[in-house]
Amino acid sequence: MTELATMDFHPQPQAGTARPWAFPAPERGTLDNGLTVLRCHRPGQQVVAIEINLDAPLEAEPAGLDGVATIMARAFSEGTDKLAAEEFAAELERCGATLDAHADHPGVRVSLEVPVSRLPKALGLLADALRAPAFADSEIERLVRNRLDEIPHETANPGRRAAKELSKQLFPATARMSRPRQGSEETVAAIDAAAVRAFYDRHVRPATATAVVVGDLAGLDLDALLADTLGAWTGNTAEPRPVPPVTADDTGRVVIVDRPGAVQTQILIGRVGADKHDRVWPAQVLGTYCLGGTLTSRLDRVLREEKGYTYGVRAFGQVLRSAPDGTGAAMLAISGSVDTPNTGPALDDLWKVLRTLAAEGLTDAERDVAVQNLVGVAPLKFETAAAVAGTLADQVEQHLPDDFQAQMYRRLAATGTVEATAAVVSAFPMDRLVTVLVGDAAQIEEPVRALGIGEVTVVTG
Repeated sequence: MTELATMDFHPQPQAGTARPWAFPAPERGTLDNGLTVLRCHRPGQQVVAIEINLDAPLEAEPAGLDGVATIMARAFSEGTDKLAAEEFAAELERCGATLDAHADHPGVRVSLEVPVSRLPKALGLLADALRAPAFADSEIERLVRNRLDEIPHETANPGRRAAKELSKQLFPATARMSRPRQGSEETVAAIDAAAVRAFYDRHVRPATATAVVVGDLAGLDLDALLADTLGAWTGNTAEPRPVPPVTADDTGRVVIVDRPGAVQTQILIGRVGADKHDRVWPAQVLGTYCLGGTLTSRLDRVLREEKGYTYGVRAFGQVLRSAPDGTGAAMLAISGSVDTPNTGPALDDLWKVLRTLAAEGLTDAERDVAVQNLVGVAPLKFETAAAVAGTLADQVEQHLPDDFQAQMYRRLAATGTVEATAAVVSAFPMDRLVTVLVGDAAQIEEPVRALGIGEVTVVTG
């Protein structure tokens, strides 16, 4: 008789007690050279993330040299006074580290990620890149050529072209925000190593910079490590540049960027509003999410699910630049693409969504789902050291208090449906939206004119 086999089952795991979550609070300090340091211990995060904010904004670029901040940022990883470009890259690779940098309107951001066991070596490399970048003629020439090669591809990309046109339309021609962030072919071609060095010498210094360090810092003498690396970086103690006010013209109008034969129309609708210092920001985030933050939002329900015009339309708010006095500006936008024949009907339905929203408001159910999605996902969103470091660096860049993000989630949860409705309706007033369409003007101009949503202009390119 065959004996039946038996199996022993392990006890079913039981869920533990849920622990309250809050965005991590950093510890703030200053090195002897004036560098501000925010540190945040995250147990278990064995990859340390470091963000460096440099007060080198795009509006500080010299006339005719738009893009010099971008070239400088890219050149930070192209050698130092100790190591040539190839040697520097090899040393980073030995550390298992990645080093990236980019320039934007508020300034230049340098990002480093490295296993905590290799942090001392990688911090030394980062410090050398900031303290004594080589800016070799050959490397700057190569970076300029690479950037010039990128520009035609960006122009050909409908989304990039729409963003470029919207900035040109919203801001005065004299304002840096009206021009491409990484420069035009004419301005980039004028950049050389001397121009990069001059921009660095004028704007890059520890006294106006901030370092954010996030990861498992247990057992590390971080004070000594920072003093030996970033603390050796010297520079003048000049104060940060004053931040000029942002002016914009969001008179309702339509600009068609003609792309003959295009089978789709890229839509970008935008205006400029207040930044995160404004008390309405949390309600605006909530209302904007209900309008176009996810696949179940109003815009997608109508334009995607009911009409089939698009794969998706998104509404969002993005800070452009903030000032220490609490002023600043954010881009409030709606973005998506539709097939060419349905451009007119899609815009018509989009405006109907906005009218209905203004007339009837959001529902409590929409508000509840938005709060659940925005607040409930936060612990996952900030699971990595890099995500926490990036948000802390954003707060520094935008002159916000260190507890802003933590307070933001509390304010979102406390925002009611009426408040969220008022905020999103104010954010997207139908007569104050600049609409950019990248598509075939011969097919879409007349249907768009018939909508009466603003004066229509056609441009080439």
